[in-house]
Amino acid sequence: MNNAPFLLCPTYKDYIWGGERIKKEYNKDTECSPLAESWECSVHPDGESIVASGEFKGKTLKSVLDDNPDFLGSHPDKSFGFPLLIKLIDARESLSLQVHPNDEYAYQNENGERGKTEMWYVLDSNPESTLIYGFSHNTDEAMLRSAIEKGTLERHLNKVKADKDDVFLVHAGTVHSLGAGILVAEIQESSNITYRLYDYDRIDKNGRKRELHIDKALKVVDYSLSQPPRQPLRVLRYRRGMATEFLARCRYFEVSRMLVNTDEESVHYISFSSDSLSFRVLLCIEGEGNMTFGSASLDYVKGNCIFVPADSIEIHISGKATFLDIRA
Repeated sequence: MNNAPFLLCPTYKDYIWGGERIKKEYNKDTECSPLAESWECSVHPDGESIVASGEFKGKTLKSVLDDNPDFLGSHPDKSFGFPLLIKLIDARESLSLQVHPNDEYAYQNENGERGKTEMWYVLDSNPESTLIYGFSHNTDEAMLRSAIEKGTLERHLNKVKADKDDVFLVHAGTVHSLGAGILVAEIQESSNITYRLYDYDRIDKNGRKRELHIDKALKVVDYSLSQPPRQPLRVLRYRRGMATEFLARCRYFEVSRMLVNTDEESVHYISFSSDSLSFRVLLCIEGEGNMTFGSASLDYVKGNCIFVPADSIEIHISGKATFLDIRA
């Protein structure tokens, strides 16, 4: 069953600002500490996912997709290969103030890499948690460079409250940072390019301050972004055993939230599949259950990431769970 779903095993990152929540709350068996990021679905050379179930078990996701390009579907741009990178991120401390380039700048200046537009879905946060999203007023390169030199950069930034279940679409060029206490699922372009503007003078595990990239950052910043983000209007659409809610869409990905509840006596499972246009990735953020497809089955729990090839076999999902449903 080449077009059947399969589990993915992530790659882990121990960046200095990370914590232990992903391990404890999302069933991650790793000695990585602190655990800052869990790259759940990735073909990026800095951290590739491994297939953890089915006929491709033990292979990298990249090798499976190289051998089966039809798994991507007809819609995604295949010139860069698999287009997305999906993560869990635990910000025990605030992340650096940073910005990502767009595709054109990255391609020309970062060895043909993709740029990075991303989306955050807030899984949890502290009551006082905030994030940085753009500027509080229009600015320019000279103003920002002066503020960096004087240590007054924070005066120019939008500080936004971050509550559980919030959604933030962060386009390339947006100055941003996750604040302490925020746990998110991040859906992004398959890129690992980050330009740091400020990092709180932190010392890494080698006793050195982490590198800043001020000149590059100031070349790619969107200086006009001066409106705080608004939460999108969201509507739950119900059918027996399931509710869905659209979260965000951009040229690179589309994300919905899917709530499954087949505990009712008359609902044994819901049917799910992908079309010929795109693969789908199901990231389980709450609950547990089972999937059956053909003569095979797959148990899932909170923290599992499941790849569904384009034009997939029909999948029957049972249980009580919440998924992020992601497609290109």
